[in-house]
Amino acid sequence: MPAGTIRYWAAAKAAAGVPEEPYAADDLAQALAAARRRHPGELVRVLQRCSFLVDGDPVGTRGHETVRLAEGGTVEVLPPFAGG
Repeated sequence: MPAGTIRYWAAAKAAAGVPEEPYAADDLAQALAAARRRHPGELVRVLQRCSFLVDGDPVGTRGHETVRLAEGGTVEVLPPFAGG
């Protein structure tokens, strides 16, 4: 099972209470499910509105279970941002 880092930004960082944490998951769906278990409550709600980058590539509308994670990879959790 690949291991890497999840980085939380803005509201996701506040909801998780940490800027980043490790993942051990085969795909994005597994990594996010584990994050929801570790941080029940506000993070679960925030993740519903987030966009994700996996190793710098936008996930977009792809099913999270189809997004494979790599050893040493990075998942960026990006809530909607205001301003410009």
